[in-house]
Amino acid sequence: MRVLKQQWMLAAAGVAIMAVAPARAQQPSIADLTAKLEKLERATTAAHDRAAVENLFSRYMYLHNAFQDGQIIPLWAKKGTPGISSQYSNLGKYTNWDSIMAYHRDRPSPIGKLVMHYVTTPVIEVAEDGQTAKGLWIVNGLESGLTKPEHAKNMPAWMFEPNVEVDGKKVWMHNVYLKYGIDFIKQDGQWKIWHFHCFETARAPYSMGWIPFAAVAQDDAFNVDLMYVGDDGKPVFMPKADEPVTVRNNTYRTDTAQSLEAKPPVPYRTFAETFSY
Repeated sequence: MRVLKQQWMLAAAGVAIMAVAPARAQQPSIADLTAKLEKLERATTAAHDRAAVENLFSRYMYLHNAFQDGQIIPLWAKKGTPGISSQYSNLGKYTNWDSIMAYHRDRPSPIGKLVMHYVTTPVIEVAEDGQTAKGLWIVNGLESGLTKPEHAKNMPAWMFEPNVEVDGKKVWMHNVYLKYGIDFIKQDGQWKIWHFHCFETARAPYSMGWIPFAAVAQDDAFNVDLMYVGDDGKPVFMPKADEPVTVRNNTYRTDTAQSLEAKPPVPYRTFAETFSY
């Protein structure tokens, strides 16, 4: 009887061992767990970086809409950063830090002027190495203001609403449609603007619309080169560009077709594998 009991216990133990053995074999190794943890950390960091990049450009736009461009300067990569650039038209590209910052320095906030750009449709890709990121946005909005008659007479008629004056000043009110392509670089653990490209897609004075406007203004240097209208209502033009453009704007014209410019970013490992805005 005792022998039978011992045999039964050994058999039961064997069954238990066989039941446990497969379960133990299925347990992940330390190496597997480490790899999964590293993958999770990369995904978490990429999500955090994507949010930081989106916030950076949104902050840029809030400041620009409020004519606080001086506060935009710290959002840019530091002076001396290789490859820094900005572009606003097909007239040229700015590659010198000081000429890039000239767009933001001393920008006025004239009485009666309103700029309202809002950003939509972001496509953002953070490089696998975590050192750069790319973003493309569609931007819609309006630009408007008042100009003294003595300054208005030196500006094209399409700039203003016909037969409309407020406080003795000419009125200009434009809808604007844009795309912004931006490359970002991480410096000292913070994301900064590295390459900035404003692609103006179309412009539409309220009384005209974008097609009639393009018909009369698509080759007008005033339209292409205007930077802003100053405190006194005088037009201020873009500074001399540092280099020719490499990526052209595809602004609406009556004699051309639209194309995929700017290109949405796609996943990439390091910046050497992608294009520059």
